[in-house]
Amino acid sequence: MEIDTQALTTCEVADDRGAISLGFVDSTGKPATIRLSLNQVGALAMTLPGLIDRALQTRFGDQSLRYAYPLESWLVEQSSDPTQTMVTLRTVDGFSVCFSIPRRQQSELGEALVAQPTRNATLRPH
Repeated sequence: MEIDTQALTTCEVADDRGAISLGFVDSTGKPATIRLSLNQVGALAMTLPGLIDRALQTRFGDQSLRYAYPLESWLVEQSSDPTQTMVTLRTVDGFSVCFSIPRRQQSELGEALVAQPTRNATLRPH
């Protein structure tokens, strides 16, 4: 079943706290709700940024396009695992993502941030 939406109306934690509810108005004007488990929401959150990039690249025919979120603040914290640090990046509108970073990658990230940016940077998987 394919559903076309007109508007997203609500995003909230479900009453049982084990799922997320997304409310919307469909193309006929009727309200509807999608309920997703926390695992499904996590998978969706991991998938959406790549889909947004691909949609932009396809729409404009430019593979260099990225949907960039303006950084407002960041927080660096020690994880309960002493070999990891947690870094949370936040935008002005409240979007945030938390990454866990192993010690060796922290140094590499720091070096990359202070290095002169290159126009055609290469992705360095770890």
